[in-house]
Amino acid sequence: MFSGGDSISKDIGKDVNINERIRVREVRLVDENGRQLGIVPTIEALRLAREQELDLVEVSPKTTPPVCKIMDYGKYKYQLAKKAAEAKKKSTVIQIKEMKLGLKIDEHDLGFKVKQIRGFLDDGCKVKIIVMFKGREMLHIDVGEKLAQRIVDSVKDVGTLDQKLRFDGRNIVMIFSPL
Repeated sequence: MFSGGDSISKDIGKDVNINERIRVREVRLVDENGRQLGIVPTIEALRLAREQELDLVEVSPKTTPPVCKIMDYGKYKYQLAKKAAEAKKKSTVIQIKEMKLGLKIDEHDLGFKVKQIRGFLDDGCKVKIIVMFKGREMLHIDVGEKLAQRIVDSVKDVGTLDQKLRFDGRNIVMIFSPL
């Protein structure tokens, strides 16, 4: 029996009826080689599975009568867990890094932030850039737009602008994704 501690093995097989848990009178039976044996009483199907030292597994419970297959349930569960783990390994998670800038940022600090943004984009991460306005800085939205445009121009060779300049309350927000 597969007894891995990860969440993948816990989710597999919870709602699958096997052996005595199959509560219908007759089932459509498929043997371990995939041959259809027709509609058989559940007791007879269970006896055939026991003779071969295998399990009777309900494959399609919603059909009338339900489809059951004779198979090694432990091996089947292990293969499903292995397949799910492989799919999880192949999936990629795209991170969104966030960079906040003030309107009064110094030239050197801006250069450092742009260098970090370029590094994030080279690593394959998306970058969300926020230009924040504090207090009376809201009167100088044009200065914030110029700052945002400077950032766009300095990283356009490593990333594309997914979301144009957008005002979100007291902030200008833009999102870059790697090329």
